[in-house]
Amino acid sequence: MTAPLAPPAEPWSAPAPTGRDRPAEGRGDLTIAPGVVERIAATAATEVEHVSGAARRVAGLALGSDASAERPRVSAQVAGDVVTVAVTCSVGYPAPVARVTEELRLHVGHRIEELTGLHARSVDISVAALTTDTTAHPKGRTLS
Repeated sequence: MTAPLAPPAEPWSAPAPTGRDRPAEGRGDLTIAPGVVERIAATAATEVEHVSGAARRVAGLALGSDASAERPRVSAQVAGDVVTVAVTCSVGYPAPVARVTEELRLHVGHRIEELTGLHARSVDISVAALTTDTTAHPKGRTLS
């Protein structure tokens, strides 16, 4: 006795694309809130040597200590795929302010573009204070 023949197999076809398999254009919109960009920029700023937070100021007087501020203050505006960022920070003395701020500007812009895909059109930096920065001094030397 012979076994009945199985019905012919249907040709294989790939499943319909879903999720990450579909092209980005077809998945919907992605909106990155300014607060997300601010958080990325503040964290990126702490990755630059000699940069630290800045205390809030009213009429030029610091409310608290610059040394106690953990991260630089950042505000961001997002328009489409373009971002403008303003960073307020302290720079450790005697580090060269112009060189540190240029490194900060480049690093923050790069990290925003790398992590969000948004273009950082401008990164404005305000240095609110110079702080004594132990990493800026040779070992054993202290300021008096």
